[in-house]
Amino acid sequence: MKIIENPNKADWSDILQRPTQTVNDIENTVTQIFDDVKQNGDKAIAKYTERFDGVTLDTNLVSSDEIEFAKSQVSADLKDAITIAYKNIERFHAAQKTSKVEVETMVGVHCWQEKRAIEKIGLYIPGGTAPLFSTVLMLAIPAKIAGCREIVLCSPPNASGKIANEILFAADLCGVSKIIKVGGIQAIAGLTFGTENIPQVYKIFGPGNQFVTVAKQLATKYGVAIDMPAGPSELLVVADDSANPPFVASDLLSQAEHGADSQVILVSTSKTMIDDVLKAVDVQIEQLPRHDIAKKAIANSKLILVENDEIALDLINEYAPEHFIICSKNEDLFVNGIRNAGSVFIGNYTPESAGDYASGTNHTLPTNGFCKAYSGVNLDSFLKSITFQKITDKGLLDLGPIIEKMAAAEGLEAHKNAVTLRLNDLNKN
Repeated sequence: MKIIENPNKADWSDILQRPTQTVNDIENTVTQIFDDVKQNGDKAIAKYTERFDGVTLDTNLVSSDEIEFAKSQVSADLKDAITIAYKNIERFHAAQKTSKVEVETMVGVHCWQEKRAIEKIGLYIPGGTAPLFSTVLMLAIPAKIAGCREIVLCSPPNASGKIANEILFAADLCGVSKIIKVGGIQAIAGLTFGTENIPQVYKIFGPGNQFVTVAKQLATKYGVAIDMPAGPSELLVVADDSANPPFVASDLLSQAEHGADSQVILVSTSKTMIDDVLKAVDVQIEQLPRHDIAKKAIANSKLILVENDEIALDLINEYAPEHFIICSKNEDLFVNGIRNAGSVFIGNYTPESAGDYASGTNHTLPTNGFCKAYSGVNLDSFLKSITFQKITDKGLLDLGPIIEKMAAAEGLEAHKNAVTLRLNDLNKN
């Protein structure tokens, strides 16, 4: 990890760059696969599954027998853990329900807003080196609470042509409608256009590598919504001398092990804390089964020394971290002052792993600085707000002349006439 001491504000942008390729670097590949899937459907899907996942499948649809077998292979202890996490996530997201908003803006003019579920959604669940069954819970549970009619899950098969048992168990627990063995760009393309086996959806959710992220962004050009740009994982910790260095090191490594393109950052006002954390990282990283991946991510990561907490807060808001851990005596400053972050973890005994798995908050969060404009996944991500209005004759008599004047001022005579005809009828009667 690179140590940077008291950087000038003018250099922050360069210092805080993510270790990711630009869209231009990979968009050509994504576009080619999208075009192929659009034209050739499941035939193209099978070709890319063989090329990228190294497996030829008789069918990419997961059968009920496969699900039942997978459930039997998950240990009772893990089933219990997943079930407790399910209940916590369900409880937190169910609490986000809102009632109908209704108001009479003026006498006889009734306006209200109601929420309706997005009917067809696609969930992308990464597989590869770490099958993320926890992401199934984070996406399918709020979808179920929202009332989404069709929940389609795509996840890449392993070399044996299977999806991880834990993913299938979690998907079944959450009531997923259909599970398909397909990953990467081709999965997003399939959900975008629809194929013989993959239903076309209205909105796509889920994290992935840089190729999946660009594929999701390309899907929006074809009228399919996405949750957010969610790419390689990232974490920023702010820690002073009140923090526990091994704890901080463990949090940094918990995100570094996600992938070689992950990034973790420590910001501190204490050089001693930085030195102690660096030593703890060096010790702990050697004990990790995924230490090769973590080391590559750590090479992209930084330890930043700043003069005071106020500078630290400004720098953190500029970075806009996906995950933000606060271990500081000046806790309230950071809690109240953070404007740009996906999810915040407060205190020495609140590891980021809690949010990743079981505390109840959602771990599907915007990355690459998109926390400045995007929220993490929540119940409203699966809902649409529809407005309604009903105007009485008395209401139109009062509101109509206002509409007429505004429409006339904009030169939209048909708009004005739609009101004038009704006013004339009311006045005649």
